[in-house]
Amino acid sequence: MDQSTAKDRVDRIDPYGFERSEDFDFESYEELMSEYLIICTRRSIKWSRLLKDTGKVQRTVKLKRYVRKGIPNEHRAFIWMTASGAQEQLEKNPGYYQSMLVTHNDSKLVETIRTDLNRTFPDNVLFRKSSDPCLQKSLFNVLLAYGYHNPSVGYCQGMNFIAGYLLIITKDEEKSFWLMDALIGRILPDYYSPAMLGLKTDQEVLGELVKLKIPRVWQVMVKHNVMWTLVVSRWFICLYIDILPVETVMRIWDCLFYEGSKILFRVALTLIHHNQALIEQAKSLPDVCQAFKDLTQGPFVEDCHPFMQKIFTEPGSLSMATLTKLRATCRGRLAEGES
Repeated sequence: MDQSTAKDRVDRIDPYGFERSEDFDFESYEELMSEYLIICTRRSIKWSRLLKDTGKVQRTVKLKRYVRKGIPNEHRAFIWMTASGAQEQLEKNPGYYQSMLVTHNDSKLVETIRTDLNRTFPDNVLFRKSSDPCLQKSLFNVLLAYGYHNPSVGYCQGMNFIAGYLLIITKDEEKSFWLMDALIGRILPDYYSPAMLGLKTDQEVLGELVKLKIPRVWQVMVKHNVMWTLVVSRWFICLYIDILPVETVMRIWDCLFYEGSKILFRVALTLIHHNQALIEQAKSLPDVCQAFKDLTQGPFVEDCHPFMQKIFTEPGSLSMATLTKLRATCRGRLAEGES
């Protein structure tokens, strides 16, 4: 008879290199994974069949449906690269990434990036100096090359986590660089520029969407004078890294690279809508902040497959036209506030 516990059976390190914390619930995880692995295996067979006939990816309703149901890890880098346009840029610019590393020298940028290296995923074995290969050197290269490539952004905190996740998935510096370019340059413009206008705008847009779709939560925020940036800025700037469980973040990113920034709002609205009662109990500003911290933990977000289904149903319709309109309004308001 097997006397082992879930803690004995489940690896201390997750498939992405992260060490599981001391308070990690091994029992629940094992139960969850037994179901999720069946889904993953089924999806993997379907994906292999889909990609067998073609090296290229055509944007179709079927592919969108497949992406929403999760990209298997073995195909993830390929789909992210092709769906985001990063692959096209890589092929158009051979040798460009390497040239960024050898033709520039900015000691201030080097120092800023170095300072953040040890703070990037200290709980991930792949980024430890003892690891072979150690992703820390690759992380430094990708961030440095990107800083030279896009001097108007350079480097800002949060980018280290994004580059780190990209390296975990692609295991390739050049691919990670071009995916950074797709994210920061096209999918999330002005999120990481010095004024962070894109980021500030989208936080305000979320506020407007909550006012529209979850008015009672909006009333709580107004009552306790809570600015959206206080509770959601890290959600947007880190693209849910270190906010939600790793597997859930990967599933969100599958959709982010395929469908764009709209996904960030779908996730935020689902988290808020699902935890409306918790937020409504808040009696003060610190209570609201605590509620927003609590709603990113627990079974609802850990069970990533149903969670990802929820983000496409729970917030209701969310058209790009609505977002574009709200962005214009909020950006105008921010500009007025600063003038």
